[in-house]
Amino acid sequence: MTAESTDVEPRADRRAWIGLGVLAAGLSMIVVDGTIVGVALPVIITDLDLDLTDAQWVNSVYSVVFAALLLTAGRLGDRLGRRRMFILGVLVFLLGSAFAALATSATSLIIARVIQGVGGAFVLPTTLSSVNATFRGKDRIVAFAVWGAVISGMAAVGPLLGGWLTTYFTWPWIFLVNIPIGLAVIAGALYAVRETKATITEPGLDVDGLLLSAIGFGGVIFALIEGQSLGWWTPIAPFSVFGIEWPADAPVSVVPVVGAIGLAALVLFVVWERHRARGSHRSAILDLSLFSVPTFSWGNLTALTVAIGEFGLLLVLPLFLVNALGLTTMGAGLVLAAMALGAFGSGAAARHVAGAIGAPKTVILGLALEAVGVAVVALFISATVSPWLLAVLLAVYGAGLGLASAQLTGTVLADIPAEKSGQGSATQSTVRQLGAALGSAVLGAVLSISLAQNLADSLEPVTAVPPPVQEQLVTATRDSAGGTISGIREQGDEGKLGPSGPEVTAALSEGFGDATRTALFVASGFLALGLVSATALNARTRRE
Repeated sequence: MTAESTDVEPRADRRAWIGLGVLAAGLSMIVVDGTIVGVALPVIITDLDLDLTDAQWVNSVYSVVFAALLLTAGRLGDRLGRRRMFILGVLVFLLGSAFAALATSATSLIIARVIQGVGGAFVLPTTLSSVNATFRGKDRIVAFAVWGAVISGMAAVGPLLGGWLTTYFTWPWIFLVNIPIGLAVIAGALYAVRETKATITEPGLDVDGLLLSAIGFGGVIFALIEGQSLGWWTPIAPFSVFGIEWPADAPVSVVPVVGAIGLAALVLFVVWERHRARGSHRSAILDLSLFSVPTFSWGNLTALTVAIGEFGLLLVLPLFLVNALGLTTMGAGLVLAAMALGAFGSGAAARHVAGAIGAPKTVILGLALEAVGVAVVALFISATVSPWLLAVLLAVYGAGLGLASAQLTGTVLADIPAEKSGQGSATQSTVRQLGAALGSAVLGAVLSISLAQNLADSLEPVTAVPPPVQEQLVTATRDSAGGTISGIREQGDEGKLGPSGPEVTAALSEGFGDATRTALFVASGFLALGLVSATALNARTRRE
C-alpha cells in the first residue's frame, strides 16, 4: 500500500496557485509539441526529403515513447518526488528539442523526437499527480479544469504556432522555441511547486514491466505505420535495422511478425503486472486494481478512442490544407486555430456547464459536438472548399474538444485515492498517448490506402497524360504525402507535364481530398465510439 506524504492545507494558498501556473506552462510545452509538427510536416517533408512513412514516424514516435514510459515515469515520480521528476523531464525534453532543431535527415529527426518523448513522459504524469496531491475540495475541481483546458486548448494551438513559426522563421524554430520556455518553467518549479511524493512500501522497480510495455506498444505501432511500405502480409520491400535485414523475398512480411510480438508482449505485460501485485507483492508500474473502479475503466476507454480520432485528425488535415488546397503553412495554421478558439472558449465554460448538468454529461455533450463536427467537415471536404467554411466547422469540433477534455480528466480520477494519484494519472496519460500514436498510425494508414485508389481514379480522365506517367504521379504523390501536388502547382504549365500541369494538379488535389474525406469519417467513427463509452461512464457514475 502507499500513503501520501504531503502536508497540503485544505485550501490552496497563493504559492500553490502559482505552482499550478508553472505546471500548466510545462504541460503546455509538451502538449503543443505533440501537435505543432503536423502543420510543419509538408515543409519538413520537402526539406529533409521524407516519405509518408517517415512523416508518420516523425509525427507518432513522440507519442509511442510517451506511452511506453508514462507508467514508469509516474511511478518514479511517486517514489522519488514529483517536482524532481518534472524538472528532470523538462531538461531531457529541451535536449531533444535542441537535437530536433539541428536534424538534417529523417533518422536524426526521429531520434530527437524519441528524446523529446522521454522527457515528456516524465513531465505529463507529474503535473497531474502534483495537482491531485496539492489541491483539495473545490480547489481541486478548479485545478482539474485548468489542467483539462490546457490539454485540449494547447493541443489545438499547436498547429497555429507551427504555421506561424514555419512561415515567418524556419521549421527548426518549432523546436527551438521550447528552450527559453523550458528554462523559465524550471525556474518557476524551483520557486513555486511543492515537492510531493508517496511512501511506497512495495519493494523493487518493475523493469520487466517497462520492457514488456515498450515492446508491446512499439510493436503494434510499428505494424500499423509500416504496413503500407513493407507489406501487410507479403513483403513488398526489404527492412533492415541495426544490421539485421528482412529480405523482400521472405515468406512473410516483417509487419505481421512484429505486430504479433507486440500484442503478445502486451498480454504478458498484463499477466506480469497482476503477478507482481498479487503474487510477489512487489511494486508494479500498472496497478490493475484501479480498473475495478468503474469510472476509471470506462473513462480510460473513452480517452483511448477519442485520442485516436483527435490526433489522427491533426495528422491528416494539415497535409490536405497545404498540399490539396494550396494554403501556406501559416494559412493552414489559421484554419486549424479555429479549433483552439472553440476549445478555449468551451473549456473556460466547462466548469459551469458541469455544475448545471454534471461532468459525465458534459463529456457526452462535448464528444457529440466533436463527432458531428468532424463528420460535417468530412462531408464538405473537396479540392475547392472554402478554408473559412472549414474553420467555422472546426470551431464546432473545438468547442466539443474543450468540453470533453476539461471534464474527462477529473471524471476519470474522481474516485481514485490521492495516494494512488501517480498511478492513476500516469495510466490515464498513457492511454491518451497510446491513442495519439494509434491515431497517427491508423489515420495515416487509411489515408495511404485511400490515396492509392482515389488518386488513380481522379487522374484517369486526364487523357493527355499516359497511364505509365499517371502511375508514377500516384506513387510520387502518395509517397510524398501530397508534396508532389505542391511542386506541380508551382510549375504551372511550364513543368514537365506542360499544358496538362494545372489539370493534373486539380485532379490530384481532388483525389487527395477524397482520401482525406475517408480518413476523417474514420476519425469521426472513433469519436462516436468514445461517445458510446462516455454514455456508459455516465451510467456508472449515476450508480456510484
